[in-house]
Amino acid sequence: MRQTRVRTGQQRLRRALPLLTVALLLGPTPGWSRVVVGFGLGFPLIVPPPVYYPPPVYYPPPVYYPPPPVTYAPPGYVPPGHAPPGYAPPGYPPPGYAPPGRYAPQTGQSCLAGAYRCPMEQPTTQGAACYCRGNGGERVWGHAN
Repeated sequence: MRQTRVRTGQQRLRRALPLLTVALLLGPTPGWSRVVVGFGLGFPLIVPPPVYYPPPVYYPPPVYYPPPPVTYAPPGYVPPGHAPPGYAPPGYPPPGYAPPGRYAPQTGQSCLAGAYRCPMEQPTTQGAACYCRGNGGERVWGHAN
């Protein structure tokens, strides 16, 4: 039979003390573990550093703005107010032309109400109160003509 020795805590401490002293004197070592994932191309792949561009340049507005380009009117164009006497643009009657009688404005009473002028529905005495409808539908009061 074997004899087993029972070690006390004090005996264990005496054996462990030299190991602890050596470990404390050497100090902790930095970790050397890392993970590398890669693949091989058969030659070294060199990546250049990034390229830095200078900041954009500020161009102030010009001191002088050139005039717009010169354009000429097409042949036969007559600007308004420069037409020769007796000339009318296409689609307009010549000067001095009167429309036929059936197109002549009707003579009758009208109501003068500020900036509005409207025909009267019923004849009334001259100067009597009347109204015209404004742009918003409101009544604008005036007098009969």
